[in-house]
Amino acid sequence: MKSSSTVHKGADYWTKRISDQEMPALCSTVRELEKLAKDDVSSLAILGRSVMHDNALTSRILRVANSATYNKGINHVSTVSRAAVMLGFDTLRNICITARLLSSLLENKNLSPNVYQRLLKLMAQSFQAAMLARMMMTGHDEKLREEVFIASLLYRIGESAFWSTGGSFSDALDQKLRDSDSEQDPQAIVRDILGTSFSQLTQNIARSWGLGEVLLKSLSHPDERTPEIRCIALADKLAQLLIEPAEDPNEFAERLKQTADMLNIEVSEFRQKVVDCTKATQKLAIDYGAKVLLDFLPKSADVKASVDQEAKPLVVRASDAAIQLKKLRELTGYALTKTDFNQVMLTALEGILSGVGVDRCGVLLLSPNRQLLQPRIMLGDEAEAMKREFIISLDETMSIFSQCVERKTPFWVADPNAKEWQKSINPALKTKLSKTGFFLAPVSIDTRVIGVFFADRSHSGRSFEPQDYDNFTHFTQLANICFGVSVK
Repeated sequence: MKSSSTVHKGADYWTKRISDQEMPALCSTVRELEKLAKDDVSSLAILGRSVMHDNALTSRILRVANSATYNKGINHVSTVSRAAVMLGFDTLRNICITARLLSSLLENKNLSPNVYQRLLKLMAQSFQAAMLARMMMTGHDEKLREEVFIASLLYRIGESAFWSTGGSFSDALDQKLRDSDSEQDPQAIVRDILGTSFSQLTQNIARSWGLGEVLLKSLSHPDERTPEIRCIALADKLAQLLIEPAEDPNEFAERLKQTADMLNIEVSEFRQKVVDCTKATQKLAIDYGAKVLLDFLPKSADVKASVDQEAKPLVVRASDAAIQLKKLRELTGYALTKTDFNQVMLTALEGILSGVGVDRCGVLLLSPNRQLLQPRIMLGDEAEAMKREFIISLDETMSIFSQCVERKTPFWVADPNAKEWQKSINPALKTKLSKTGFFLAPVSIDTRVIGVFFADRSHSGRSFEPQDYDNFTHFTQLANICFGVSVK
């Protein structure tokens, strides 16, 4: 006998449940509109009549039809029939689907607070992605723009629809996702609870409801190079980064440049288009009666501040043999003549920063009780932030920093997420370290270790090469000789 957990798993089960029990009104609306799309003669008139019996839907359609997004200076539209004539079938069809989707998902009052918050955030992302994709398709046929808008809006319909179901399954998945650590794959957790992935569920719903070829193609062939498929994929990523910024500050800048290149415009011009689009998204959400999304949609002022920050040129310090030689000569002089301890540190770090070519580096010294490493001198990107935040506890004997101090040996951690370092790097500390690796070396006076040298390429996201490690250790070893001389 099968358990209830296995009976309720699989894409087919969830598609049928969502279509028949959870969102029948939206499913019915989409299928009806799909039929109308095949009747060029009477579709507009029938569409107008088909929504008149629903006062709430009619009201939303008229507000949107008269919004700045759709009403380009024409007279005020007071009937759905008039909206159908002025906007055309494809536009009005998508307005109907969007209005019905928002009401079906957002008016569910039987969700737990955590699941409802998750749903709101996801719907805000989908709505923002749809607006970005539509903006990115400017200059293309209006019918195609509308198809891209609705495909972007429904790009995550499987996930949105699942969260809207509520009940034990959604609560259980929400809890597992919130309890999971950074090592666990969220997609594996989803498959374990649902018996399918959100992506597969979206594809099933898209086919079952007849949601159009553009959406199906964007899901099944996301790497296709046609403008509409590329716009959908990029808009989804951009919306995700706008609503939940990535740990890597360069990712948003890279996506902006990638999209600007695709559109064949300057990055600065596309940045402004993104800012303008977020303003339009806020206004349109209100017209759709979805004010509840406003707290989750990106604010135009925040977006402007973000893109302005991204506009700053990325400083990439390449390895420079001339600077290395200059700083090594200075250190050699310090080894022959007693020199101030701080001057030795500064010279070595300058050689590592600009000679080896790292994004940031520093010296962290042991506290009097030898339980903490505290920043003494930090150079490069985010140097001031590192002085405040880079305080590292050595309580854990397996810590990579503890090993560096106790073994008096340098380390090259190429991938902090690799299995070999799982027990050596505290998860809280890992968030401060570069995903592309870092260097450590002991700071010592004769045989006594008093701290560590640290260097990484967190800002630019570049990986290190063996020659970089050799150059780094050359500087730290020569600096340690100088430290011995400085205290004699």
